[in-house]
Amino acid sequence: MQISAREEAFIIVFAALYYVLSIFSLYIPAIGLPQLTISLTAFIASVFGILLGAELGALTAFIGALVAWVLPPSTGSVAGLPFLLSPPLNALTAGLIYTRRWKEAAGILALLIGMFWVSPPCTPFGQYWYVGLAASWDKIIALALIAPTVLLLRRPSLKAMSVAFFLLAFIGNQADNTWGNLAFAFPVVYNGIFNIANIEAVRDLFLVSPFIYPVIRIIQGILAAAVAVPLVKALKSLGLMPLGGKPAKEDRV
Repeated sequence: MQISAREEAFIIVFAALYYVLSIFSLYIPAIGLPQLTISLTAFIASVFGILLGAELGALTAFIGALVAWVLPPSTGSVAGLPFLLSPPLNALTAGLIYTRRWKEAAGILALLIGMFWVSPPCTPFGQYWYVGLAASWDKIIALALIAPTVLLLRRPSLKAMSVAFFLLAFIGNQADNTWGNLAFAFPVVYNGIFNIANIEAVRDLFLVSPFIYPVIRIIQGILAAAVAVPLVKALKSLGLMPLGGKPAKEDRV
């Protein structure tokens, strides 16, 4: 993938924006894991995917997340290392859907969900199916919302755009969360980093709050739509959209 000087400038500016937002972000401690937090301003990764496209948006989100993890006020704690791919997956998923490559986005999200269902906390499947369901019911809903989102993106009205951008961010943030669940589900993370030796304790963490995290994703979706809608309208009026190159041809749903 060749990156133009113009695109490089956008990557630098938006990655710096990610870092600045991370400084002022509201951080919500993960339930049962106070050393792990959820940043409300992670929604900006969805906006990167919309503005820059899937690949450049993902690259920008990764650079921004890496810088935010390394530089103060972050301490570069190893606890955050497995989750550095979450923001890029958010931007990638949102960008793929926005550019009508929705089948790729659906494939990525479905793969992540499926991998979690065969991870240690959910296996053997017949016995611990409820762990998979508790941790991924909202991700399955997000997967089902991809096709309606594509249909909404084809409508020119402001209302349709606002709802579509909310759904894009909700789905993107669910991809972010799905990777986080998957990364935490393996002993090298939950035991090696977080010192949780008992797999039953890990299952309990996935069961304790199946409805709280979806509320956070809804809030992030609202914030993303509030930012993305006026930005996209302004950039389109100036003939600058999409910033990251031409969108893919529309696909049928």
